[in-house]
Amino acid sequence: MNALRAGLSVVLFSVAILFATSPSSAQLMIVGNDQKFAWDETNTRQVMPPGKDTVSIVDIGTDPAAPKIVANLPLMNSLIGPPTNLAMTPDERLAIVANSLDWVQDGASWKQVPDNKVFVIDLKMTPPVHAATLEVGRQPSGVAINRLGDLALVANRVDKSISVLSIQGREVKVVGTVTVGDEVVAVAFTPDGKRALAVKPTSHKIALLDVSGLNVTYTKYDLRVGLTPYNIDVTPNGKLAIVADLGESDGHIDTVSVIDLEATPPRVIDRVAVGDAPEGLAISPTGEIAVAALLRGTNAPKTAWYYNRNGSIVILSIEGKRVTKIKELEVGGLPEGIVFSPDGKYLYVGNLIDRDVSILRVDGTNVTDTGKRLKLPGQPASMRGRPR
Repeated sequence: MNALRAGLSVVLFSVAILFATSPSSAQLMIVGNDQKFAWDETNTRQVMPPGKDTVSIVDIGTDPAAPKIVANLPLMNSLIGPPTNLAMTPDERLAIVANSLDWVQDGASWKQVPDNKVFVIDLKMTPPVHAATLEVGRQPSGVAINRLGDLALVANRVDKSISVLSIQGREVKVVGTVTVGDEVVAVAFTPDGKRALAVKPTSHKIALLDVSGLNVTYTKYDLRVGLTPYNIDVTPNGKLAIVADLGESDGHIDTVSVIDLEATPPRVIDRVAVGDAPEGLAISPTGEIAVAALLRGTNAPKTAWYYNRNGSIVILSIEGKRVTKIKELEVGGLPEGIVFSPDGKYLYVGNLIDRDVSILRVDGTNVTDTGKRLKLPGQPASMRGRPR
């Protein structure tokens, strides 16, 4: 126990030194590093003991072309689920991190069981601190925070529900639960905060929610999208939602679905073929492009015919309500999270197997790889910037 306390003191001291050097008004990105999995020489996934996960807080404002880690907090988080299991308030006051799975000793090995924990990080403290732990539904996965920063939604995969969290100053509390009838993994607000969309992978649908203050209700209206939807984002003007239809990383082509949110009722108006297994997804703050990360068999054994060492990102142009694939760029091994800088001029892609972040430059619809990467203390399973 004394050794544990000493180790924790060293970690917290290191965090303090790191964060003390960061600008108080920095634009931030948060990264969840899951160290409970490893890939052997055959690229087969191995389950590892818990205790080494971290959440990295990254300054992307001082020099967007060369982001810097300003703090690493020892908090458990999970690769299992979409890379949106954390979120940050628009004023960068608080971050919320959902831990989907707990690790339980099973003989000489470990097994995964659904957790129900959500961690709150106070980003304004120097250094940032784990300020609170909340209990929500089982296997909390995708998290979304509205533009006002006073409401958060957490998709509870096993419980088939969405937890509603109020945010007042630095206080976060659970104020309600919405049952949506099927497994749910991700959620996104519309820009006006009056609606939200929840991703239901096993039924291949998107659920429409109404939001009024702290009151969130399931409209019982679902939109059928592509195979195994896993992630979603909404354009800054609120006219479209784009859904990453993950399918399965199996070498076959998958799609993104395009939802017209101005239609009454909202409806799917297109499906765009993008490649094998889009999971990470983000829309630029400018609304000109969307980017999907393709797994492309990077999580498959090397003997699989569809195995690739590196994944890729697909650039999609958005013109009115027309979404078109215009470019594909190779990134690192098992790309997961995607974050745009607040001005939309830089793009960051988390490469889980490579334990780093690819840094790309954005000029309108043209995206180029700078060749630079940010090294991380672990494997980036999730990444978010502040809400648009």
